[in-house]
Amino acid sequence: MNIVTLKVLPQDKIKEFFKLHWGSPKMVISSGVFDCSTLDGFTIINEEDQIIGLITYIIKDNECEIISLDSLEEGKGIGTFLVQKVESVAFQNKCKLVKLITTNDNLSALKFYQKRGFRLSQIHKNSVNRAREIKPEIPLIGNDGIPLRDEIELEKLLS
Repeated sequence: MNIVTLKVLPQDKIKEFFKLHWGSPKMVISSGVFDCSTLDGFTIINEEDQIIGLITYIIKDNECEIISLDSLEEGKGIGTFLVQKVESVAFQNKCKLVKLITTNDNLSALKFYQKRGFRLSQIHKNSVNRAREIKPEIPLIGNDGIPLRDEIELEKLLS
């Protein structure tokens, strides 16, 4: 596995990745609207020069927020490695915590992050309905047939 910062990848390759996996590079969450193709982050490239893992984040006011995380090969430690890389950057930038937002239907993300020391910190009720006003392609039904309505914020204190 080869890890590189997003800054060294061609912009069109990053945009195509987000179009394929998220519908567009635009991420609409309760903390803001982000163009993920322009954010700081890291990616893991396989031997065929394909992106198999990608994480984006922002740092603001001594907090680091993970905006997106994708691991295309489950169970190989890609997601864990990317989160640890962001945690390291956050620590170097004197952040007090790392936080993120996921949707109520994303049970695998809730398990993943909690196993890595993140704790539930807030529920943003009906925030996905508000996000659809900006990004109408967000589906009504999410993973496992669960209605997609709320966002769940998780955080991990850095020591």
